[in-house]
Amino acid sequence: MELTNAHVVVTGAAGGIGAALVRRFVAEGARVVVAADIAPPTVEHPAGVVVERCDVTNPNEIRGLIDRAEHTNGPIDLFCSNAGIIGGIGLDAPDEVWQTTIEVNVMSHVWAARVLIPRMIERGGGYFLHTASAAGLLTQLGSATYSVTKHGAIAFAEWISITYGDHGIGVSVLCPQAVRTNMTAGTVEGGVAGVDGMIEPDDVASAAVEGLADERFLILPHPVVGDYFRRKADDYDRWLRGMRRLQARFPSGF
Repeated sequence: MELTNAHVVVTGAAGGIGAALVRRFVAEGARVVVAADIAPPTVEHPAGVVVERCDVTNPNEIRGLIDRAEHTNGPIDLFCSNAGIIGGIGLDAPDEVWQTTIEVNVMSHVWAARVLIPRMIERGGGYFLHTASAAGLLTQLGSATYSVTKHGAIAFAEWISITYGDHGIGVSVLCPQAVRTNMTAGTVEGGVAGVDGMIEPDDVASAAVEGLADERFLILPHPVVGDYFRRKADDYDRWLRGMRRLQARFPSGF
């Protein structure tokens, strides 16, 4: 994926990983970067960045975001479905929490792809970056909603790659562990969130750029996640026992 002169859209870009991606894409020479979020930016974006409001739980707003960006700036080369939320703990999580988490963490990816893939195929190709999580490859202690939806985000990206990879459509999934953002604010770095180190959003953005350059499907800012994923595949039952031991050390999951 060539970022120089690219037209890039990033959702969930008001702060954290999204804002870091915006900064890095500008530094890499992107022609236009659209920073979209439901909330106003919490950080100052680089000069020239187009700031848009978009509620990713609304498919019409996602379509509107894409239509405005393409009408004004031409075809989108890279669409980054980065918006994400964590909420709900276990079986007692209300249905509305499940529904909102599914909409943000999974369906927003689906709605963007539904609009863009036909257009990208017609013009010869395009690329998606889906911010998932190590929780989508492993699991998130303490949050069923986050674990399930992040697995779903990766599964959808896999399906895109299999179904449209030979039609010029590329996709990568960004799967960090703990990142120092508002989402992890208040967590104890000595807890499970910091077992393998809490990294900065700019570190995640650097990993994303490297992964996009290689067009790797899995982008792992914490490389150790790859080792865990292999161990899980090699012996699922042993991995589950190990996760139960980890949960016993950190009952809250955070």
